[in-house]
Amino acid sequence: MSTRARVAGGTVSLLLSATLLAMPAPMAQAATLPSGFQEQIVFSGLTQPTNLEFAPDGRVFVAEKGGVIRVFDNLADTTPTVFADLSANTHNVWDRGMLGLALAPNFPASPWVYVLYAYDAPPGQNAPYWNDNCNTAVGGANGGNCVVQGRLSKLQANGNVMTGTEQVLIQDWCQQFPSHSVGDLRFGGDGMLYVSGGDGASFSATDYGQLGSPANPCGDPVNEGGALRSQDVRSTGDATQLNGAVLRLDPVTGAAAAGNPNIGSPDLNTRRIVAQGLRNPFRFTVRPGTNEVWLGDVGWATWEDIERLTNPTAGVTNFGWPCYEGAARMPSYDNANLPLCESLYSGAGQTAPYYTYNHSAAVVPGENCGTGGDSVSGLAFYPTSGGPYPAAYAGALFFADYSRGCIWAMKPAAAGGLPSTSNIEVFVGQAAGPVDVAMGPGGELYYVDLGGTVRRIRYFPANQPPTSNIVANPTTGQIPLTVNFNGSGSSDPDPADAGRLTYQWDF
Repeated sequence: MSTRARVAGGTVSLLLSATLLAMPAPMAQAATLPSGFQEQIVFSGLTQPTNLEFAPDGRVFVAEKGGVIRVFDNLADTTPTVFADLSANTHNVWDRGMLGLALAPNFPASPWVYVLYAYDAPPGQNAPYWNDNCNTAVGGANGGNCVVQGRLSKLQANGNVMTGTEQVLIQDWCQQFPSHSVGDLRFGGDGMLYVSGGDGASFSATDYGQLGSPANPCGDPVNEGGALRSQDVRSTGDATQLNGAVLRLDPVTGAAAAGNPNIGSPDLNTRRIVAQGLRNPFRFTVRPGTNEVWLGDVGWATWEDIERLTNPTAGVTNFGWPCYEGAARMPSYDNANLPLCESLYSGAGQTAPYYTYNHSAAVVPGENCGTGGDSVSGLAFYPTSGGPYPAAYAGALFFADYSRGCIWAMKPAAAGGLPSTSNIEVFVGQAAGPVDVAMGPGGELYYVDLGGTVRRIRYFPANQPPTSNIVANPTTGQIPLTVNFNGSGSSDPDPADAGRLTYQWDF
């Protein structure tokens, strides 16, 4: 974990509060879970996986940060196929990379795979421009001059490989700094494609477009650049950009979906946006049976937010960033007397977060999750009925924090209710670098570990199976070769079975 510090709004906090994927994954330790639960590694050997999608036919698609999509035939497959390699187009630096992945709702009958990634070129240029570094930019990666864009595309599947060419739906999201890049993709219950993206602004200074050499490379009006791009729907001085927003799209064309709040606007991007005022909505999920979008918004100085977009077609929801962080005004932007913030303070203000947790405080008292470095990094709802977990988890919201290395369950206070902010428990302690969580086949929770694995959380109400740990030494050599096998590192999670393990070798 990095201990480099930075100043934000008069406070000092760890750099991990601002950058999600730029730092190495937390060191792997044995996960701690509630009684009866067990963590299992399903896939390993991946290179910085960021997202996974389960196909109805049993296949599993995994996106890697560098721009490669791999597909496993099933959960037992150990040799994935490369579905598509977009690494030449993908800017894989700091938080930038291939971050979003979604399958068409009726896949594979509709054979489309959707992908969201940082495109390796400034506006008006073609990839590869920076070639996965920023060495030629003034000030390097974090100097405010290594500018890229975000790209949303759809890829046609033919079996386990992409066929034809990449079909670009949107290329936008000007990103001046290497954090707060593009975010996530999900289909709503309405069949529309929802997309999130970060503000692309500085995480080390108050940024309203004055930074860089030359300043303001994204071409925003004075006092409306940087983090203020998250308020761009409210700005009339330029064409709307998509930073810090949630989009609701027609998945065929990438145009605004019918029924969007500003569908009659002459600006194509304004039509697409259903929520704004977000800093880094890296992950979001859709509450089952509804069109509610629940977002994790990575904070800056003090707060991590979980936002609830209750009705995407009722009006553009403003979650307040950068004028607000959490439920309070953001001091550094408030003190700058920026017109877009001042008008928000004197008007309707923000839509407050559904839940926030403070960077210096535990989510659950007594937990072993760490504080100081914070990055909410995954959300998924447990089904309201039919899942294999205990009934208390029905309708729960699971949320992860990559920097703290934990996954929590926010459970409803009563059956059928919303997740209760006063009913939270640690579900996976010492989780291995969680950057995405998802409900998989059979209603079990899976999470993606940036360190190279995909893991599943299983529940065994009676007796949990032992965990085997086999070591062979040596593993290579000239024939004849004598190999010693040792299974003494195996364990059984059930205390009553401790010391009762037996071993049998079958060659």
